[in-house]
Amino acid sequence: MSKAATKTKNLFTQVCRQFRLPDPVAEYQFDPVRKWRIDYYFEANGRRVALEVEGGIWTGGRHTRPQGFAGDMEKYNALSQAGIYLLRVTPGNLMKTETFNMVKNVLYGQR
Repeated sequence: MSKAATKTKNLFTQVCRQFRLPDPVAEYQFDPVRKWRIDYYFEANGRRVALEVEGGIWTGGRHTRPQGFAGDMEKYNALSQAGIYLLRVTPGNLMKTETFNMVKNVLYGQR
């Protein structure tokens, strides 16, 4: 993990604590066979939440090209089959109040 990614992860964890969310698990591997990872994973109140940060959407990155898009669909369907709620945000929205409230709402049924 790069220094910038580690700094973002640490800051994100600190803000999660301010919003009274459990500490997220970064780069959580949810599938032992495919070794798929999700950017952030939360578990509380009997619920499991994946938060994916979708980078490169404005620059033609991997998530927007046909093969990457199809691969993401396969991964996201596997998350659903594993009983994990999927939330998706752009990098610019990761640290916004709306994102933390969205995670909190899914975990605890609060707005």
